[in-house]
Amino acid sequence: MALNSLGREIPDSYAGKRLVPYGDAWSLRPEGAVAARPVKRVNPGEGKRLSSLREAIEASGLADGMTIATHHSLRNGDFLLNRIVAEIAALGLKGIWIASSSVHPVHAEIIPHIKSGVIAGFQCGVNGLIGELASRGELSCPIVVRTHGGRARSIIEGSVKIDVAFIAAPCCDEYGNMNGYYGPSACGSLGYAQIDAGYASCVVAVTDNLVPFPAIPVGIPQTLVDYVVVVDRLGDPAKIVSTTTRVTTDPVGLQIASYASQVIEASGLLQDGFSFQTGSGGISLAVAEKVRNAMRKGSIKGSFGCGGITGYFVEMLEEGLFSALMDVQCFDQEAVRSIGVNRAHQEISADMYANPFNAGSVVNRLDCVILGATEVDTAFNVNVNTESNGYLLHNTGGHSDTAAGAKLSIIVAPSIRGRLPIVRDRVTTITTPGDTIGVVVTERGIAVNDRHAELKEELIRRKLPVKDIADLQREICRVTGTPRPLEFEDEVVAVIEYRDGSIIDVVRRVKE
Repeated sequence: MALNSLGREIPDSYAGKRLVPYGDAWSLRPEGAVAARPVKRVNPGEGKRLSSLREAIEASGLADGMTIATHHSLRNGDFLLNRIVAEIAALGLKGIWIASSSVHPVHAEIIPHIKSGVIAGFQCGVNGLIGELASRGELSCPIVVRTHGGRARSIIEGSVKIDVAFIAAPCCDEYGNMNGYYGPSACGSLGYAQIDAGYASCVVAVTDNLVPFPAIPVGIPQTLVDYVVVVDRLGDPAKIVSTTTRVTTDPVGLQIASYASQVIEASGLLQDGFSFQTGSGGISLAVAEKVRNAMRKGSIKGSFGCGGITGYFVEMLEEGLFSALMDVQCFDQEAVRSIGVNRAHQEISADMYANPFNAGSVVNRLDCVILGATEVDTAFNVNVNTESNGYLLHNTGGHSDTAAGAKLSIIVAPSIRGRLPIVRDRVTTITTPGDTIGVVVTERGIAVNDRHAELKEELIRRKLPVKDIADLQREICRVTGTPRPLEFEDEVVAVIEYRDGSIIDVVRRVKE
């Protein structure tokens, strides 16, 4: 065991791989060249269509111990991963690793195949029951949780090797050209699948909407696709939405949004060329609404909105408040519609979005990002992976990526959630390091990281309720009481990988 720079105890190795403890957010540098995929040749007249997923699995050469991947653009409406795992089990394969861009609650269907040994572990974050059962010691399956940018990095540098990528392709031709814009399972951007297609040893396009050649526009080209399979249905696009896409009407949420928007205005960043990312939750959208009104009032033209795109950002684009949207995944059906008709709504890969090991990702150009939190501690470290019971229930997403890249990262959260204080002495799990967090906004006050001293002075001048984060914590705990510390076993059930590949924390089995 070793302590990383944040004082978290990190094992020397996990799931057979040596671990590098986290040092800081920016100094770790890449080594070597990008990973290679096999060179291939397809001659005129050779087709790619196969009759079934099982035939595609057999043709791919998938064998015991190999790694597969899918993308999560259909989120909790995805049908594909469950079907693939069922076919793999029927073929008698064992020890398969899943390196999908994310695993969602809908994929709890594969739990029996974890218990039977068909699935060995996850090179990706998990959301829902799989993480909970692992946290309780009821599943034995190593889990390596990565950020969106960190996943792209790990595939491109070769530390994660995908043997077979199965890409849900809502619009696809028989030669493998595809996009996510059209069809009964349209999901919008295929930004995560672009990485899989570029680096997997074998790529299988799976579609429920085969169109005549060529499928236009081309999101992922035929040059990267080995096989094409038609199925009855890829998923339910109505379940892409994972949280509310409406502005909150809750008074606490509206107060938080008001404070956060005033922080943005005080920062001096809200001017022509402003770039912005926010989530799809009610408080985040309330912040976006207030920023939108400020942009209208000041006749401010922003440069781009980023990340997972909602209909709210589409409205701001179509209103002319932003010049472009940079979209790695669509969060609702209005975003899916927009990406198919708006030239300024640009599909980007997870590599371009947030990979720290390239010639410059989009997150580096962000002025401001609005982020949520399960917990924050008095060193501004943020937890979004584990819940108050210690269970691993959430992926990291782009949280750490955007916090590291943006000029100003703002955490918005109610001071009390489930009768527990949001601000702790020490978060259960560190997802995002405090050095990358600028401001924490609750309805009870605003805490500003010392590295933003000028912003803190300006907020005080504007008579906003600025408080030392330790004072804010004590104030909240006077209401809630101090939570009893959780107890854990020594067993590590998951590691939380920072975007550069170092280990920022681990998740241990909860002591029941």
